[in-house]
Amino acid sequence: MSDLYDAILNGQAPAAAAAANRALAEGRSALDLVQHEMVPAMDEVGRRFECEDYFVPELLLAARAMKAALAPIRPLLAASGAQPAGRVVIGTVKGDLHDIGKNIVSAMLEGGGFEVIDLGADVAPRAFVEAASTHHANLVCLSTLLTVTMPSMRSTVEAFTAAGLRGQVKVMVGGAPVTQRYADEIGADGYGDNAAAAVAVARRLVAG
Repeated sequence: MSDLYDAILNGQAPAAAAAANRALAEGRSALDLVQHEMVPAMDEVGRRFECEDYFVPELLLAARAMKAALAPIRPLLAASGAQPAGRVVIGTVKGDLHDIGKNIVSAMLEGGGFEVIDLGADVAPRAFVEAASTHHANLVCLSTLLTVTMPSMRSTVEAFTAAGLRGQVKVMVGGAPVTQRYADEIGADGYGDNAAAAVAVARRLVAG
């Protein structure tokens, strides 16, 4: 594969940025680089994580390399009118300040071709609703690490229902204490038990 693919796969941020700039200078289109180099690289990162060939440190490094490569590419995508795979609002729910897992999922989603609006940590239900409405998101991802903040996920789903947006916005949940059963219980549309799975679930939710 290309230098760009290898740099992302190996978590080399400076090399990834240099490879992206070099490819653009050689006449490659931004969309072509995303679709044929960057998304496949992040898909392979996800596959290696699921096979336990990669672990969280490798995911973080690959995500950092992906972001570095996207820096010169994102403005060109916007200028060309290229449409993302979907528009995602993501954040850690109210009461929880942990964001490492959320950051990995955010980077993996970007690597999967999604436009990601990251609200950070300790995000209130109303803030999720307002961001999804403002940015015309079709997917919202809720993360938590603490059992005591899991009820905030339910409150956020209920806030979308109250706002009349549940028909337009899918909700995916994840985090260490979250299970498929809990996702079903609170009325979420999807659940990802790791960052790689989250991308696959996001693609299915946006497509369907």
